[in-house]
Amino acid sequence: MATSTLDYLVLGAGPAGLQLGYFLGRAGRDYLIVEAGDTVGTFFRTFPRHRTLISVNKRYTGSTDAELNLRMDWNSLLSDDPDLLFTRYSERYFPDAADLLRYLGDFAEQHRLNVRTGTRIERIERDGVFVATDHNGVEYRARRLIVATGVSRPYIPAIPGIEHAERYGDVSVDPADFIDKRVLIIGKGNSAFETADNLVETAAVIHVAGPSSIRMAWQTHFVGNLRAVNNNFLDTYQLKSQNALLDGDIARIERAPDGYLVTVSFSRANEVTKDIFYDRVIACTGFRFDASIFAEDCRPELVIKDRLPAQTAEWQATNVPDLYFAGTLMQMRDYRRSTSGFIHGFRYGVRALHHILERKYEAVDWPARELPPDPAALRDAVLDRVNRTSALWQQFGVLCDVVTLTAAGPRYLAEVPVDYVVGGDIGGADYFTVTLEYGPDHDRIDPFDISAGRITQTEVARSEQGRYLHPVLRHYRGGDLVGEHHVTENLENDWTGEATHRAPLAAFFARETAQVGV
Repeated sequence: MATSTLDYLVLGAGPAGLQLGYFLGRAGRDYLIVEAGDTVGTFFRTFPRHRTLISVNKRYTGSTDAELNLRMDWNSLLSDDPDLLFTRYSERYFPDAADLLRYLGDFAEQHRLNVRTGTRIERIERDGVFVATDHNGVEYRARRLIVATGVSRPYIPAIPGIEHAERYGDVSVDPADFIDKRVLIIGKGNSAFETADNLVETAAVIHVAGPSSIRMAWQTHFVGNLRAVNNNFLDTYQLKSQNALLDGDIARIERAPDGYLVTVSFSRANEVTKDIFYDRVIACTGFRFDASIFAEDCRPELVIKDRLPAQTAEWQATNVPDLYFAGTLMQMRDYRRSTSGFIHGFRYGVRALHHILERKYEAVDWPARELPPDPAALRDAVLDRVNRTSALWQQFGVLCDVVTLTAAGPRYLAEVPVDYVVGGDIGGADYFTVTLEYGPDHDRIDPFDISAGRITQTEVARSEQGRYLHPVLRHYRGGDLVGEHHVTENLENDWTGEATHRAPLAAFFARETAQVGV
C-alpha cells in the first residue's frame, strides 16, 4: 500500500517535529509528520525518569517584551499565538515533564498540525524519492526527509559485562528498592547524578564512575553539562557521607553471589585497578541516534562515537542529498558548545532550517529588511537586535544576524547559521555577521574567583578580552575576515551606553563601510 509523494516527510512528533510542522504548515507546504507513539512528545512520557525537567521556566521577568522573555522560557515553541507559551502551563522553575506533554499536545492541536501517530517507521529506502515503510506495511514517499526522532537508543559503552547493568531508561525510580544497597552508577552526566540524588536517602553506598572530569554547566555555559539542580550528590561525597566519585574506567562487570564484582581502573592512581562489590549497577551513559532503519544506500554517516549523524552547514546528511535533521540531532554542528541539543536552542535552528529549505527548494529568499546606508543606522539596527534577541542569546556562536552590503543598500537578515553564511553565498561579496559569544577560555575559568583578572564594563579598548556573553561583529569581504569588533560586556546585558557601546560601534561601521563606499 502506498501514498502519493509528499514534498516533506518528518519523522518524529516531538518538539522539533512539531516546530518544523508549524513552519511548513504556515508556508502552505505539503508535509506529514509521523510518530511511532500514540501521542505527540512520546519521549517525555518516559524521560527524564524522575519527571523533573532541567529546562528553565521563568514566568516573572519584569518585562512584557515577548522576545526578551523567551530568553528565560526554555520550553515554548515558536508561533504567532502569544497565548501558546509553556509559561502558562506551569509555575515551577523546573517543571514536571507531564506539563510539557500537555503543552505539546495543545500546540499540535491548536495549530492543526498534520500528524499521524501510532506510525512506527521500520524501513527507509530510496528509489528516486525516499520510501518510508511503517509497521503495517504502509509506504510513505517523499522528496525530502527530515528526521526529528532525537537520540532514541541508549549508548552502551564497550565494557565487558555491561549487559549485567540495569539501564537508566528501565531501572526502578523508587528509592525503597535500594534500601541499604551498594550502588554503582556508570556515567557522569545529568542522568547519572539525577539517579544518584534520588537514592541518597536510602542506598548505603553510591559510587558514580566515569573516565572524564565533571564539567559544571555554570562554568562551561553548556547546559548539557552537570546542572546545579542535580549536583547535591557532590556534597555527600566531599562531606564524607559514604558516597564517592570514581575517576576512571570500568574494566569489567562480573556476576557474583548476591551482586556484582566490578573492576575499576583509577585515573588518579596511575591506572591502579581495584575490584569492588555492588548490589546494583546502573548504566547512565547517554543516548545515540538509531540509523538501523535506513537501507545501506541512504544510511547517514555517523560521527562522535557513532552517536550522531554527520551533517553539513544546512543540517543535511553529508552523504545523502535531501535528508535533513531537526531538533536535538542538530547538536552535531555545535557539539557540547551551544544549545542545539535542547528546545530553547533547536527551536531557532528549526526555524533557520525551514528558511534554508524554502530558499533551496521553493525559491523563497531569506526574510530581510532594507537599511539606510548610514553607519548610525547600522549601529542602531544591530544594538536593537542584540538587546532583545532570544535566538542569538540562546544559540550563541551558532546563529548570527547578517548585514549585507549591496549596490541597492544594506540589507538585514536575522538568525542565519554562522557556518551557512561563512563560505556560502547568502551574504554576498561584502557582509557583517552579528553574534553573541562568550570570551576566550570562558569554559575553563571559574567565574566566581574574584582574583581572576577581568575587564570592567567601561574598558572599551580591551573589549575583545571580555569573558561573559557579548556582541561580536565581523566584516567579511570575498570570504575573508577583514574586520572585527567586540561590544563591551555588560552586567545586565544592556548594550546601550553611548560612550561604551554606541559610539565605538558606529565608528567601526563608519571605518569598515568607507572601504567599500557605502
